[in-house]
Amino acid sequence: MPECRWRQRMQVDATRSDRFDWQPAIALSTAAFCLLLIHYLKFDHVFVAALQQLRGSGEAGQRLAAALITSPFLPLFKQLWWGFWHLLGYLLIPLAVIHWLFREPANEYGLQLAETRRFWLWYLALATPILLFAWFASARPDFLAHYPFYRQASRSIFDLLAWEIIYLLQFFFLEFFFRGFLLHACQRAFGLNALFVMMLPYLMIHFAKPWLEASGAIFFGLLLGLLALRSRSIWGGVAVHSSIALGMDLMALYRSGTLPQRWWPG
Repeated sequence: MPECRWRQRMQVDATRSDRFDWQPAIALSTAAFCLLLIHYLKFDHVFVAALQQLRGSGEAGQRLAAALITSPFLPLFKQLWWGFWHLLGYLLIPLAVIHWLFREPANEYGLQLAETRRFWLWYLALATPILLFAWFASARPDFLAHYPFYRQASRSIFDLLAWEIIYLLQFFFLEFFFRGFLLHACQRAFGLNALFVMMLPYLMIHFAKPWLEASGAIFFGLLLGLLALRSRSIWGGVAVHSSIALGMDLMALYRSGTLPQRWWPG
């Protein structure tokens, strides 16, 4: 019975095949805009430029900019800036499109648990070998120099927790954007081929990464997409991404002997 429902969901909607379909057109146009937004606005230098603009906006702006610039948490504020653009581009704008333009419930775009538990072994099989590989790689100096991305994570438990909240939420936003919004918006028009429509921009956001990681994004993106369609949920993908990211950060801190010992930076 579940297999029959799966096959029915993967059928291309015949009522959409002989006319222009606005839904995938809107979804792909939205995706293009959001990816541009994130790519150009997420960086530290844009945050610094925004602070400079704030300093010239009046006395209140000057005080706020000065407080941020002189704060010991300035590096964390830069990560919040990075996280904000992912929140806006990967989650809030797509949710607005689903609600106001598609007029559909967001739960239909993977936010429900649905049949996630049926596929837990697949998700475990995805995460486990990567975590094992990461454990051995974490002894390498280049690994320790790369993780965690937030270099102040070892300063205090607060720094580490704040960073991991920002970092792991970003994976929820990312999974919703690619395996929720983009995949489900295209599925009725393209059927199972929507996986490849989703996979291409997912690969492209990895172009700045090492070639092996970027190449793996093809397989990883397709398999997570297939599991998202089968389970009707993004939460398995969120769990896989989050466990790998958290594990790699903790491995790096443990291997380097820099796990934070105090709650608050001194």
